[in-house]
Amino acid sequence: MQKRLVILVLGTIFSFSASAQNEKVFITDKVSEKYAYVDVMKTYERIAAKGYKSVDLFQKLGDSSYSHFKLEKAAEWYSQLFALTLDLAPEYYYRYAESLRFICENEKADAILEKLKLVKKKV
Repeated sequence: MQKRLVILVLGTIFSFSASAQNEKVFITDKVSEKYAYVDVMKTYERIAAKGYKSVDLFQKLGDSSYSHFKLEKAAEWYSQLFALTLDLAPEYYYRYAESLRFICENEKADAILEKLKLVKKKV
């Protein structure tokens, strides 16, 4: 009986020590000295400038420009995106139309919104 009690107590003690969390402290100054910051959008722009074209690339470039309120650039990237495909989510039609309106190309924006209406009817 005493043997079982000792095993039970030791097991309990070891289970608490095994489940305790180890605190890790990260010093960000040293991490920032080791790693370099890479601007992904500039890299994507260089890739696009070299002639590489893909739906994913133009979506990322357009979305980044749109979210940073660079609507002239967003209109340019969305234009290239729509040249590749029209099989896109409705938000891309809206973003492209809004970007076109910003640069005063209202007729193109209206045409894009008409295409959006057709896409919504198909769904």
